[in-house]
Amino acid sequence: METYSKNKQYPVKDSKNNRRDFLKKGIILGTLTGITGMGLVTACTEEGEQEVSPSEDLMREHGVLNRILLIYDTCRLHILNNEQFDLAVLKDSAQIIRAFIEDYHEKLEEDFLFPRFEKANKLTDLVQVLRSQHKVGRILTDQIIQFGKMKSITDSNESQKLIKLLNDFNGMYRPHEAREDTILFPAIRKIVSKNEYFALGEEFEEKEHKLFGEDGFNTMVEKVANIEKQLGIYELSLFTPKL
Repeated sequence: METYSKNKQYPVKDSKNNRRDFLKKGIILGTLTGITGMGLVTACTEEGEQEVSPSEDLMREHGVLNRILLIYDTCRLHILNNEQFDLAVLKDSAQIIRAFIEDYHEKLEEDFLFPRFEKANKLTDLVQVLRSQHKVGRILTDQIIQFGKMKSITDSNESQKLIKLLNDFNGMYRPHEAREDTILFPAIRKIVSKNEYFALGEEFEEKEHKLFGEDGFNTMVEKVANIEKQLGIYELSLFTPKL
């Protein structure tokens, strides 16, 4: 079965240096043809390979976050309806948030995006809020993990605490990621050069491979899918309204 890399829109080949090979080919081709900027971000190779930008890369990771927000919504509804479910799905989901979103995705933003906006004195108020929300998110994730370690919740006060916790997390992260996708990520192109923009993508992929392996994104998506299946919310058709 063909495996698809998060940062490529074609089946993965045997080479581990597809990005670097692409960059070299793009620079050479751009030099020979005299086309300014050829091969840096949007150019395609002779095989139809198309480079994915750092912004799109981050947005895909937001897709993983969104699917976990849906898992949290489902768990919250189960609690409200006094329906039993395995609390371990909360722990497993929160651990994905911790490893893939907080320790990796948000760390990329904090190390590579936020400082550039602050240096350029652009969107600094937004960056300040995003930074503070990252910190709050970590506190909420710690608490969700602790609830996920419990065998069951029988106390109504504990149930209310968990309901509020899941509400707070989802209520913060939906507008958080929406602002990043529609304002912050598109704006990064305005404050860095094409070369620097492409280099960010290189850096992001290297860090992902170091932390999660060559197929890290697909691995995380599969983990989320398995949790969705446990809760019975994997099939997309379930969310189609009956008219």
